[in-house]
Amino acid sequence: MSPQLIGIIGIILMFGLLAMRLYIGIAMAVVGFIGLGAIVGFEAGVNILGVTPMAEGSSYTLSVIPLFVLMGQFSFISGISTDIYKSVYSWFGHLRGGLAMATIMACSGFAAICGSSLATGATMGMVAIPEMNRYDYDPRLSTGCVAAGGTLGILIPPSIGFVIYGILTEQSIGKLFMAGILPGLLLTAIFLAVIWFRCWLNPDFGPCGPTTSWSHKFKSLGGTWGMMLLFALVMGGIYLGWFTPTEAAGIGAFGAFVFALLKKKLTFRGLLDALAETGRTTAMIFLIIIGANIFSSFLGIARIPMQLADLIAGLEVNRYLILTAIVLIFVVLGCVMDAYAIMILTVPIIFPVVQAMQFDPIWFGVLMVIVLEIGLITPPVGLNVFVLKAAAPNVPMGTVFRGIWPFMMAGIAAIVLIAVFPEIATYIPNHM
Repeated sequence: MSPQLIGIIGIILMFGLLAMRLYIGIAMAVVGFIGLGAIVGFEAGVNILGVTPMAEGSSYTLSVIPLFVLMGQFSFISGISTDIYKSVYSWFGHLRGGLAMATIMACSGFAAICGSSLATGATMGMVAIPEMNRYDYDPRLSTGCVAAGGTLGILIPPSIGFVIYGILTEQSIGKLFMAGILPGLLLTAIFLAVIWFRCWLNPDFGPCGPTTSWSHKFKSLGGTWGMMLLFALVMGGIYLGWFTPTEAAGIGAFGAFVFALLKKKLTFRGLLDALAETGRTTAMIFLIIIGANIFSSFLGIARIPMQLADLIAGLEVNRYLILTAIVLIFVVLGCVMDAYAIMILTVPIIFPVVQAMQFDPIWFGVLMVIVLEIGLITPPVGLNVFVLKAAAPNVPMGTVFRGIWPFMMAGIAAIVLIAVFPEIATYIPNHM
């Protein structure tokens, strides 16, 4: 049996194990080990199985993940999300659909110091949904904007999605962070336009909130200084070359810790909970990365990615048609799988194809993250939707998904714009 055939059988077996609900990190490790054993012998498979966990677990580059997760935990404890929402609420709440707009902007602000879409959606859902219910917002708009706004956590830096993509493709994490800024702002603006248009068509969707005085508006900005300082320190330091992404993550985590202390929000119990949650999240991500490395070694020896790249490079087809097919594959996978799992599963296979088509790897990373964002709100899984149910338990799932589809269209519009104008993603990293 040829290595290529073994590789194809391995991929099919992997999806079979996932369909049986085996955890993706374990599924990739098991298939990778068996595949390596079948091609080069089980002694080599045992060696890789023994070396990879230690190599990945002690990686300096990967230490950026728990540090950014910890930064998000401390930021949540300090109440930054609530402060951001109150500030934008006071400025835009009096407009038609203003509370939904404030939610989107607060999501983008919290995403700038959190890095996780699920955490952003869950946090802002607890803050914003009760307020929109109080002013009789249509449940489709209130839940839809929170679910969509939460997806900004994986795009606006610092983003764990960019960290994983950078590690898998050996691209600069700092440049990926910078590449996410303008697309993040673009998607935020498109989401705001969607809310305005829906409320223009049907004013009952988002009734006007209370009007606040100018003195109150400016006073509310005082609650956002923590977020702005952390973001400026972390991203400014990376852009100017003062810190590596790992150093910036450490500084950001410490800054969020100090901010929580200054606000007197951090208790000993809260500290333990933050550390425990950081440990759980980190362990989950590391297990997936370890499994992905074992699986990637198997695919490399089977030469599946190289053969696929050579095949596609030899096709006399416009490369953007192939890119469209790749995007559609990501959207379909996003219906049934977690965003990080999709990235780790597909990048070792897809990335050589992207290189063969001579696409900018930084630009493709941004495009991939936006597609995965759409997956986070796509039925039947839509993880952000299920997280949101905790904040809106009385809203039927069908109502939430009906409220999300305009934001899904907005995400597709952002993908088209970035594909047509790649400078949106590449301009800032090219000027670092």
